[in-house]
Amino acid sequence: MRETDAMGERAIRAAFEGGPALVPYVVAGDPDPEATEAYVEALVRGGADVVELGLPFSEPIADGPTIESGIRRALDAGMTPSRYLDLVADLDVDVPIVTMTYYNLLFRYGDGDVEPFVADAAAAGVDGLIVPDLPVEESGPLREACEQHDLALVFIVAPTTTEDRIERIVEQASGFVYVQARLGTTGARADVSEQTYESLDRLPDADVPTAVGFGVSSGEQARAIVAGGADGVVAGSVFVDIVASGENVADRLERTAADIKAGATEASSASSVSEPERT
Repeated sequence: MRETDAMGERAIRAAFEGGPALVPYVVAGDPDPEATEAYVEALVRGGADVVELGLPFSEPIADGPTIESGIRRALDAGMTPSRYLDLVADLDVDVPIVTMTYYNLLFRYGDGDVEPFVADAAAAGVDGLIVPDLPVEESGPLREACEQHDLALVFIVAPTTTEDRIERIVEQASGFVYVQARLGTTGARADVSEQTYESLDRLPDADVPTAVGFGVSSGEQARAIVAGGADGVVAGSVFVDIVASGENVADRLERTAADIKAGATEASSASSVSEPERT
């Protein structure tokens, strides 16, 4: 059973302090809540420092076909915001949990007020939120609610984000900044886009860690991303694919997480490398 009081924004920041952080993503309720609990535990055994747990929404505009399919499976299995919070409260892991979802769900949960969801999420043990369809310029109410309940509000920097908006994001983000590795939606890739390094280079120095996502699926990619200056990696579709397969899921999740974590750690500890190796 998870502690009912969230560890909060400070715990997420602390997860990046011991070295590059691994932030894996799975969809809550895919294929059912009980399985999700076992899968989250497997990811933590594999080295997850923070778990990004998707709260399913019927119109996931930032997600590619793999995660969309996981979301459909979870919705078909009856996942709702209330069941999601019950699932989080039942988790027996000691790493921060970050909810990835869309603004409409938070807005409807509180009948037009986002604070009730934030309050209930904090009580269940959620430590932060990622809301990809929420512009930083319109984030005031949610940011205030997160500050009130000590939850991080993670913003995404895309390759097309303007310099002015990057500055606002870095100023207002908490927990970490999610750096989108490439244009488009989520989905596992075999390479590291040059846009990853360009986005990292555009970020000003700030007291907030950076984690790169969108396409990360291997230790080799994680190694290149961390060598390029990231403080961590986010990987989602590779894990949702494993869940969809239904074959030795927990073991494969653990081994894949361990591979990605090892790649990130190797890059951080390679003191003999003077320049990042970019692929």
